[in-house]
Parts: sequence; C-alpha cells; structure tokens
Amino acid sequence: MKLYFAPGACSLSPHIVLRETGANFDLEQVNNKEKKTKSGQDYWSINPKGQVPTLELDNGQRLTEGPAIVQWIADQNPDAALIPPPGKFERYRVLEWLNFITSELHKTFGPFFKPTTPDAYKQISRETLEKRLDWLDKELAGKQFLTDNHFTVADAYLFTVLRWVPNVGIDVAKWPNVKAYMDRVGARKAVQEALKAEGLAQ
Repeated sequence: MKLYFAPGACSLSPHIVLRETGANFDLEQVNNKEKKTKSGQDYWSINPKGQVPTLELDNGQRLTEGPAIVQWIADQNPDAALIPPPGKFERYRVLEWLNFITSELHKTFGPFFKPTTPDAYKQISRETLEKRLDWLDKELAGKQFLTDNHFTVADAYLFTVLRWVPNVGIDVAKWPNVKAYMDRVGARKAVQEALKAEGLAQ
C-alpha cells in the first residue's frame, strides 16, 4: 500500500491508523500547492480531486476521502479493534463521530486556508468553531476517547483536525477536556511515529 500525504494535512488521520494497525505501507509526500509528488508525479493523475489523502492498494486501486480510507484500513485489520464490526451499534457511534468531524469541524477550517477569504467571514468561522469546541469539551468530560475508553479511527481524525486550532488564533487551553484529550492521543506510540515521519515532531 501507499499513502499519499501532505505533512499535517488531514492525511495524518489515515497515516496514524495505518501505524496503529502495524500495516506495511509506503509514504509518498505531495506538494499541495504544486500538486506534485516528491518523486515528481503529477498528483492530478493520481487523484483527480487534487486532494490528500489517497490510499493506493497493492492491486492498483485507489481510495480517496479520509473517513472512507480509515474505515477500510480498520476493517482489513480487525485485530487492531479500531472500529466495531458491521451491525454492532457501537460502530455507528464511530461513524457518527466521523461524520461530525468531517462536516462540522474539518470544513469549518476551510476559509482559513484560503488567502482570498474576507476577514469578516473568517471571524464567523472562528465563532462557529469555538461553539463546536464548547460542545466537544462537554462530550469529552470523563472520557479517555470519543467512545469512552477505546481508541478508534474517529480519534485519529479528531486529533488531526484539532491540531489546526492554534493556527487560526484559538488557544485550545480554553477547553481543558479537549486539551487533555489532545495530550493523551498525542502521546500514543503510533501517533508519535506518524508525526515524526511527517516532520511534525522531534
């Protein structure tokens, strides 16, 4: 397998999940601005959407969209217990979280990444994000991870997105449960390995 990634982008989520499973995989870095891989390939020819992540399977098939990729990885590696099996209600709790993160958190950061976004719109996005963090802080009270005390693919995705919070001028320390959660997930061996591999940690 090969994961196409950009350091610190949402591709960090499947990168963490791959390491949590102990899977064998290669990394191929993508320059998001130039849409070129480190080896010189035109990334548009790999993923016509032009976005990371893309997971290329050994048979040549490619899967895009982070939430779909992490579910596939987890289902191929059931012993890692990163998502409950199909039919179990607990699985749909994880999917519920994946949908919330992608639609209510991930997309809220979009305006900050575009230099043409008016400051007034960025402020609206910042206020929306803070409201989401207010709610999330309450949800994390008394929990180790999103689904109580068990790390899942949703935690890998949430950790990835929450790492962007300081970049938009918000101090996550305002939400003690969120801050403690970030520290807890960030201390995991697989997470540290992924961060180091992407040049995001010493």
